[in-house]
Amino acid sequence: MFKRSEESTLTSWYFEIDRRLLGCVLLLVFIGMLFMVSAGSVAAERIGQPWHFFIVKAMPFYAIGLITLFVVSLLNKKWVMRIAWVNVAVGLLLLPVTVVAPHVIKGSKRFVSLMGFNVMPADVMKPGFIILTAWFLARMSEKFGSKMFTTRDAWKLEWLSWWTYLAVFVPTLLIIFRHPDVGTAMLYLAVLCAMLFISGLPWKFFAIIVGLIPVGITTAFFTMSHVHRRIMTLLTGDGDNYQVTQSVQSIQHGGLLGSGDDAFVKQSLPDAHTDFIFAAIAEDVGAIVACGLLCLLLYVLKRLVTDATHARDTFVFYATGGAAALFGTQVCINLMTTLHLFAPKGMTLPFISYGGSSFVAFCLLFGMILAIVREDKWK
Repeated sequence: MFKRSEESTLTSWYFEIDRRLLGCVLLLVFIGMLFMVSAGSVAAERIGQPWHFFIVKAMPFYAIGLITLFVVSLLNKKWVMRIAWVNVAVGLLLLPVTVVAPHVIKGSKRFVSLMGFNVMPADVMKPGFIILTAWFLARMSEKFGSKMFTTRDAWKLEWLSWWTYLAVFVPTLLIIFRHPDVGTAMLYLAVLCAMLFISGLPWKFFAIIVGLIPVGITTAFFTMSHVHRRIMTLLTGDGDNYQVTQSVQSIQHGGLLGSGDDAFVKQSLPDAHTDFIFAAIAEDVGAIVACGLLCLLLYVLKRLVTDATHARDTFVFYATGGAAALFGTQVCINLMTTLHLFAPKGMTLPFISYGGSSFVAFCLLFGMILAIVREDKWK
């Protein structure tokens, strides 16, 4: 389409972008849109709405997300950083609203209603969290070197210090945990652990931080009734396990080649278009094609890891590694929930599940990663 001798912005973008990663993301979006027609229609009819109800609701988010993906991927590092600051600032402004005046959906108090859209601040600020954490780690590494975790100077009450970062991160994590949204809180902590690990955190400190995850789950188990109920249902099989049972049966009914028009189990799966969309896909097209989708998700993760290991800039290494950790962990949690290997967490399958906040956030994150990887490789 283009000759390399042309030096327009679009031509440079076309030749310099990680086209494999971009192509895989677009393919995931197309797959998500395709199966939204199937899974979304049965979910809409179940609540007495026209078959196209969720598809129409999702279209503005598809448009916003894809425009965001392409526009942000054209930017340079400075603009990516500016957007990350704005992203986190908006998230931090909206998070307290979920405490004092939340928009409740299915008993969950983690949403805010903005101009007719239901926005989840904890989802919205994921891209900014990863980019700013990567920037912070890169600056700390530049200033203190390998001793950035242990030297006293790194813990002084200064602008660039661990206390400054923790003063923002810890209250944010506590608000998300209080929603209650244990799954997202643990996801944030897991991503932070991964980013600290690749930045050289000593093993003993890494073990302490990782230990906070089971501590948080244990605390939630004894203090939050819904968490206690879900974990006990997972461990004992007793209680309300209707959704996960239907999810497993939906996959089983699909067989190897899928049920096609005869797929009926997903019709009784309450969240077939969101948390359990993989089960609906498996019933429609079968285990073989569903495994192909898993391979595509794994390839996206591989591209992120490859871009991280080939990065020349420490900031790009940390940011791309953090994106890989977020993407991989969220995919694992969603699939483990679908297969009844993990307690339901209400977590979407990236680029596939219905969910405007999650979709736009992942488009923004991948646009940022594509932009900084392109600049790191060619500039």
